[in-house]
Amino acid sequence: MIIFSLNTVLPHVVRTAKNAGEFIRKERLKFTPDKIEMKGLNDMVSYVDKGAEQMIVAELREILPEAGFMVEEDSAKEKKEYNWIVDPLDGTTNFIHGIPCYAVSIALEHKGEIILGVVYEVAKKECFSAYKGGGAFLNEAPIKVSANKSLSESLIGTGFPIYNFDRQENYLNVLRELMQKTHGVRRIGAAAADLCYLASGRLDAFYEYNLNPWDVAAGVLIIKEAGGTVCDFKGEQNWLYGKEIIATNGWVEREFMQLVQKHFN
Repeated sequence: MIIFSLNTVLPHVVRTAKNAGEFIRKERLKFTPDKIEMKGLNDMVSYVDKGAEQMIVAELREILPEAGFMVEEDSAKEKKEYNWIVDPLDGTTNFIHGIPCYAVSIALEHKGEIILGVVYEVAKKECFSAYKGGGAFLNEAPIKVSANKSLSESLIGTGFPIYNFDRQENYLNVLRELMQKTHGVRRIGAAAADLCYLASGRLDAFYEYNLNPWDVAAGVLIIKEAGGTVCDFKGEQNWLYGKEIIATNGWVEREFMQLVQKHFN
């Protein structure tokens, strides 16, 4: 049996995320386009993603040696009772183009449930964190979702599809309606940051598809601990592996879900 305290582990994970963030920040200053590799259609990676992941994996092994890993760049892959879910650089496209929103995302999963999450937004040096039952924090200050109660007073976050375009028309129909019925829609380019912006009250709802577990795991826990709600497009809880997510401040959940479901069902 593995015995540890989440509130004791969290500061070590925060330190790991910040260390990786410092590496990413320094490498951005000398990064050039010739260092880009293509993993697939519109899916880019660089030595910075890979180097940050190797740093994170090495430090997490020291924090919790018994845990397995699910990581984006495959520097470690072994599932166990507890598993780290890691995106070393969420928002790689932003990073490559010099757009300042990209993040390190680290979550701890136990039997399908996320129990700890840290997202470090590198450019602004904002560290969002939470563990199950412990509340949500931004740079150690408590955060809560917004209190906006209708879509008409809400700001929405999303991410544009970069593949799987057979659902593109459904997505655009939702986007079109949101443009007409809300304060606006923001496409920031890093889902982990989007989710944390929702948790801290900057956004009121978020939807996207084509997402992987490492894109959402940490951010979802932070939202839940900040008082928000999360589900998939069907209103169910298959958001971790189902590649689609709806997140809200809770107040606009029903109205937002109905709008998304109208076009995706």
